[in-house]
Amino acid sequence: MLKSKTFLKKTRAGGVMKIVREHYLRDDIGCGAPGCAACGGAHEGPALEPQPQDPASSLCPQPHYLLPDTNVLLHQIDVLEDPAIRNVIVLQTVLQEVRNRSAPVYKRIRDVTNNQEKHFYTFTNEHHRETYVEQEQGENANDRNDRAIRVAAKWYNEHLKKMSADNHLQVIFITNDRKNKEKAVEEGIPAFTCEEYVKSLTANPELIDRLACLSEEVNEIESGKIIFSEHLPLSKLQQGIKSGTYLQGTFRASRENYLEATVWIHGDNEENKEIILQGLKHLNRAVHEDIVAVELLPKSQWVAPSSVVLQDEGQNEEDVEKEEERERMLKSVVSEKMLKPTGRLVGIIKRNWRPYCGMLSKSDIKESRRHLFTPADKRIPRIRIETRQASTLEGRRIIVAIDGWPRNSRYPNGHFVRNLGDVGEKETETEVLLLEHDVPHQPFSQAVLSFLPKMPWSITEKDMKNREDLRHLCICSVDPPGCTDIDDALHCRELENGNLEVGVHIADVSHFIRPGNALDQESARRGTTVYLCEKRIDMVPELLSSNLCSLKCDVDRLAFSCIWEMNHNAEILKTKFTKSVINSKASLTYAEAQLRIDSANMNDDITTSLRGLNKLAKILKKRRIEKGALTLSSPEVRFHMDSETHDPIDLQTKELRETNSMVEEFMLLANISVAKKIHEEFSEHALLRKHPAPPPSNYEILVKAARSRNLEIKTDTAKSLAESLDRAESPTFPYLNTLLRILATRCMMQAVYFCSGMDNDFHHYGLASPIYTHFTSPIRRYADVIVHRLLAVAVGADCTYPELTDKHKLADICKNLNFRHKMAQYAQRASVAFHTQLFFKSKGIVSEEAYILFVRKNAIVVLIPKYGLEGTVFFEEKDKPNPRLIYDDEIPSLKIEDTVFHVFDKVKVKIMLDSSNLQHQKIRMSLVEPQIPGISIPTDTSNTDLNGPEKKKIKLGK
Repeated sequence: MLKSKTFLKKTRAGGVMKIVREHYLRDDIGCGAPGCAACGGAHEGPALEPQPQDPASSLCPQPHYLLPDTNVLLHQIDVLEDPAIRNVIVLQTVLQEVRNRSAPVYKRIRDVTNNQEKHFYTFTNEHHRETYVEQEQGENANDRNDRAIRVAAKWYNEHLKKMSADNHLQVIFITNDRKNKEKAVEEGIPAFTCEEYVKSLTANPELIDRLACLSEEVNEIESGKIIFSEHLPLSKLQQGIKSGTYLQGTFRASRENYLEATVWIHGDNEENKEIILQGLKHLNRAVHEDIVAVELLPKSQWVAPSSVVLQDEGQNEEDVEKEEERERMLKSVVSEKMLKPTGRLVGIIKRNWRPYCGMLSKSDIKESRRHLFTPADKRIPRIRIETRQASTLEGRRIIVAIDGWPRNSRYPNGHFVRNLGDVGEKETETEVLLLEHDVPHQPFSQAVLSFLPKMPWSITEKDMKNREDLRHLCICSVDPPGCTDIDDALHCRELENGNLEVGVHIADVSHFIRPGNALDQESARRGTTVYLCEKRIDMVPELLSSNLCSLKCDVDRLAFSCIWEMNHNAEILKTKFTKSVINSKASLTYAEAQLRIDSANMNDDITTSLRGLNKLAKILKKRRIEKGALTLSSPEVRFHMDSETHDPIDLQTKELRETNSMVEEFMLLANISVAKKIHEEFSEHALLRKHPAPPPSNYEILVKAARSRNLEIKTDTAKSLAESLDRAESPTFPYLNTLLRILATRCMMQAVYFCSGMDNDFHHYGLASPIYTHFTSPIRRYADVIVHRLLAVAVGADCTYPELTDKHKLADICKNLNFRHKMAQYAQRASVAFHTQLFFKSKGIVSEEAYILFVRKNAIVVLIPKYGLEGTVFFEEKDKPNPRLIYDDEIPSLKIEDTVFHVFDKVKVKIMLDSSNLQHQKIRMSLVEPQIPGISIPTDTSNTDLNGPEKKKIKLGK
């Protein structure tokens, strides 16, 4: 049956266009209940259970299916995901509304419907002849959809009666809309609110904790005391932004001070790029990363960023007076120069809430169900939740979601989502750091895995099309020990004309990941492989990363090769790019390759190739450094793990060999060659990588630190910086140069991916290269996959597709990649920090030599070379008399009593694990030498960690 709708639409040119929409209605859409004679098994895919064995409900004891409306799906998805809830009918009307209103919830509901054990059935009610309803005159879309849901619920109940005479199956309509529920009951449909139904499941009391609390209005009337001003409606905000009364930006909460935040204003307005918000009322219920509208305050009310560290430790809701006292503390007397544009928040444009990890702060009131949850991320406010399992959740990491933030509540309301495990346990803490850094780490779905090649896999004649056979070449790979995802391999051989042929061969990942399929979408979403201390979260499934794409030795593998003809002075005479088949002759570690190069009695083909590569690499590096490339330093740490417990038993800084540098030089050369080629071919949509030059102010700390040692660091160009770092040597202090390079690294900007058609500054400052991209690691970086596709089209080895030549789509990909790379970096650092804590937990208290990297107003930041570990030594402690501190920003130096500290001074510190705050355990450092009475601690402190403030005082008093 065909329904058609006709309407007229005005075109841009002013003409009128007639549009006819056809809507097909069918009789053969199944209801999803197995054994239904009326449908005759017309449904496909996951179906409902014939006799639902769901948890007993005191409201509806007979077997039943659930049919939720849109708002239940949107707000109570955590309840629906619980294993206890099964046999749910999801209507097409509901699914479409959810899709339009929340992409993350839509994805979650799709995942649940694909899970066979949950028995969720999607019913296409909009195309079923008996459940389709047309919009009536004067009826809005929302009311029409509510009616469509009720019609479907009623149809289901009547339809199921036809199955058999003794069948008592019911369909229960779940809605939180009071009017909709009343209408449903009038029409004879069994209907309950989500809360009523969940509370009736007596066997699953834990489900109540997962209910999103949405009754804000009720709460407001109850307590009556309004703390915050009302948020303006979106229409008013948009008008205000248009007229310039309000400014739109991203809300960034402060880690150090919960009463302060900045709003980064969107757009090119240079004048007020950052606006400070200070005080609870001005923050007005915004949460970190929300898109907000702010009103600029008059200049007389501007403030300076506060230097006070304030953590929110209040338990009591009625502490608002105390907050006001703290706010007055922030407003210290400052010079006018320090004042920054200040504003107040007038409304929320878009909430960017996510589920938060953290711990429960149990209420002091006995038997209370209301508790505060403290997120691990200090930028997120504490969240009020209701739970009956507080005693079991104490000391555990849990996930909580925010539901809303009423005007009368000091904290937002939320609900418990799930329990991650005990705090401090390795699996729990790894899960927390992955969730907190938004690293996608779920196992790959069946949809993604379905696009992998079928095993056993071999190279076919079709694969050989547009490919060169290079299996005869003596190719080898050089990687860190234990590496299974081998992206790259190299070769070098002498040609008949006396020149050298050098090849970089990269895994041909884009052959296996085809544009637009589920595997491609998932790889693009992940963006990068994340390497933690003991775990690797792959960007692509293991079959590709550790097998078919990994260039292991003695197997045929598909590659993308970049081959140069060079003279012996490493000057490129010809460059060729080709898809190829290779067979690596050896998979070596950096140490093994180094041994071959250095060994006098090894002269086989592989060793000769490595020596040739090493000789050329040295010339390439020298030439690169002459151009002004920077050789910076960062203390990288490697853990030695206990083979039984997998706990770190030793910690050392990574050793770099000549072979590390050899591989790096050819990877850089390949990346630069490919960047030039794809930019020549696609000037508007090449995916490139740039590294902006830091603003001069970034270098102040480095220049001052060097000056304190009578050394001059020039920073006008990368070349002058590189040269002055090379000259900055001290015969009496050999480690000084490394410290300067570590400090220089801190001055740098972040390198980013960008689309060539959206930017005109391509320069890579650190590598001193006018153009650069990433081509050499497609197994672990999605950027390289896109670059492979561009290069393949450029050399005629593959065909293009629309998204590849759409610069706006590429710019969006770059934005996600930059975010994922930054988060992967932070997650890696957090993993190192956690493993360092485990190491010192077992090691106890140790004293080590350290160098000062920075001096602060009340602390020094030190680096311990032995462990590559950085930490802060504070000189002001709670419950202790404060020493006399004089800070000089110009030198920079810090005078404590009669001892002066400068950057790069050598000190001795004591390292221990402070577990007094379970959620934020940290490495604590105290000064041992130089000895300052009342500050330095004696060296004979016993060998245990600090478990609490009481023990701390006893030990320090010894």
